[in-house]
Amino acid sequence: MVKSNRILVTGGAGYIGSHTIIELLDHWDGEVVSIDHFANSDPLTFDRIERITGRRVRNHAVDLCDKAALDRVLAEERDVVGVIHFAAFKSVPESMADPHKYYHNNIASLLNILEGCIAQGIGHFIFSSSCSVYGNIAELPVQESTVLGHAESPYAYTKQIGERIVQDYARVHPVIRSIALRYFNPVGAHASGLIGEAPINAPSSLVPVITRTANGKIPQMTIHGSDYATRDGSCIRDYVHVSDIASAHVKALRHAMSGSMDAAYDVINLGTGDGVSVFEAIAAFEEVTGVKLNYRVGPRRDGDVGAIYSDTTRSRTVLGWTAERDLHTMMRTAWLWEKQPPV
Repeated sequence: MVKSNRILVTGGAGYIGSHTIIELLDHWDGEVVSIDHFANSDPLTFDRIERITGRRVRNHAVDLCDKAALDRVLAEERDVVGVIHFAAFKSVPESMADPHKYYHNNIASLLNILEGCIAQGIGHFIFSSSCSVYGNIAELPVQESTVLGHAESPYAYTKQIGERIVQDYARVHPVIRSIALRYFNPVGAHASGLIGEAPINAPSSLVPVITRTANGKIPQMTIHGSDYATRDGSCIRDYVHVSDIASAHVKALRHAMSGSMDAAYDVINLGTGDGVSVFEAIAAFEEVTGVKLNYRVGPRRDGDVGAIYSDTTRSRTVLGWTAERDLHTMMRTAWLWEKQPPV
């Protein structure tokens, strides 16, 4: 009997989850299923995925914090061999305002899915982490060996805790090969323009704020701080196209399943290695689109770090992955998605 290659994606209707599902459908020899209860995503996402790939993904509208419901899904999808876990809340400002929401959802859901993996014998686990685990780091670019700093937000702390949880589970249950992927700043949209970043709640990430300002949905955007110790005073981030991030998940899954991991747990940065300031990102958008943005400079935002960008050595050597799409492509596809939302 041929062993199943079924992969479960939690948060499959979300921004990165949906792009990763597309990457799996295009490059994975096996079935892809999703769990997403649409707390901050759109059920129509699966219609858009079908338009792009020609394949319908089965989704279970279950809250991962509901362990009994999750266990029923995992028992039904009993042939799953790997989980890619995206399902988490991710807004830094919201986490500052409502830390309980973030601690409850992001930690409880992770514990439940890991327990489910153990119960069902699912041996491969990819964890969606974040460069926010590093905090404010003076020495750049950031390496995976960099000692984690103070978490600047409850969101960032849930990722620090989450990594420790995954690492401890892998230590006690080494049959689960786990990789934490620390993304820097995913932006952009699928080349088709049919799918992109579309949070149900008000966006706090830079690029959707830029595109919604350009489209008139936001009258004026605010640059949160111009007095950081950076080249132009604004925050510096390592922006990575979401489709590049998606491809890294497929490579990480293949690596976990290859038997070549040195230990049961690993952590890998996903970035371009280049830092881009807020002002530079705005200039790139205006250059690509010809649209001038209405913005003002405001005070710093609680929870933000001044500058962070990645060392890319381990993603290249371990996964064979490098980001392929440049900043202009990120802005062009994000604008295509904003201008031509699917009906």
